[in-house]
Amino acid sequence: MSGRVTISVDAMGGDHGPGVTVPAACEVVREWPDLDLILVGDAARIREQIRAQGCEGWDQLQVRHASQVVAMDEPPAQALRSKKDSSMRVAIDLVKSGESDAAVSAGNTGALMATGRFVLKTLAGIDRPAIMTALPSRNGHTHMLDLGANVDCKAEHLLQFAVMGSVLAEHVSNLERPRVGLLNVGQEAIKGNEQVKEANALLERSPLNYIGYVEGDHIYCGDVDVVVCDGFVGNVSLKSSEGVARLITGLLKDGFRRNLVTRAAALLAAPVLRAVLEGLDPRRYNGASLVGLRAVVVKSHGGADRMAFANAIRIARLEAAARVPERIGESVHELLSHGTAA
Repeated sequence: MSGRVTISVDAMGGDHGPGVTVPAACEVVREWPDLDLILVGDAARIREQIRAQGCEGWDQLQVRHASQVVAMDEPPAQALRSKKDSSMRVAIDLVKSGESDAAVSAGNTGALMATGRFVLKTLAGIDRPAIMTALPSRNGHTHMLDLGANVDCKAEHLLQFAVMGSVLAEHVSNLERPRVGLLNVGQEAIKGNEQVKEANALLERSPLNYIGYVEGDHIYCGDVDVVVCDGFVGNVSLKSSEGVARLITGLLKDGFRRNLVTRAAALLAAPVLRAVLEGLDPRRYNGASLVGLRAVVVKSHGGADRMAFANAIRIARLEAAARVPERIGESVHELLSHGTAA
């Protein structure tokens, strides 16, 4: 990757606002000298945090004032209509104007998707943007989409999700010919509803490296790179995974704290435990991509801490540098020219 990347950051979004977003921004620009960030929101509060982090006067950090904030529970239509000077809207407007290459926000997911779609528009050939993120697996991570943007989908939408997921996995995770699987209740041809069966037929005729149906446990086995599903199934799967990760972490900690013997065992097992817990830490995977838009937009978890939000900025940088939206557009054009989606 070469050339500078500029990212506009919604500094007011999420549960913690500038208290998290600004320290995370300072951390990332220390790491990447070729990265510029435009911090959008209440200029006074942002500059106060910049001073507290010892980053005042840094050329890599700009501040752009915005007078409004989108509430976490605000209806998307209301935010779109009445919050035109919100930190979220201004951050996305900066992408449209070309002042930044990507936008990152920990704000209201529905409002972010609606604003991104209204301001940036979708790529030609893409009916609906999708939410995509990485989940830990035995061999690194698995990309999964859609995670909640589209509760009801047609087979053609699942095909489009597969194309977008494959492109992102190839150019951001450097996976040659990513293996794409369609999430189903079984791997047999007779399993699944009509939507999934129709999508399977489309995917089999596509130029993608499609490996067929996968079940829920395959997400974490490392034998598939991109898992495709509708937003209802994807969101339930994601939240269930997060719950299981917290359960395992809690059980391990409780088990090793039970008595003197287990505490001694914990000391011996400390390096292994640390590696396991780090691998399950959701902060390492924070940052969901809104794929299908004409520019990069990354959604951070609303409750993200400094480490997690910094990771969301890193993801945006990687996608912008790899020109992911442009590459998705090229792949969709190729798909349509082959008549796969017909």
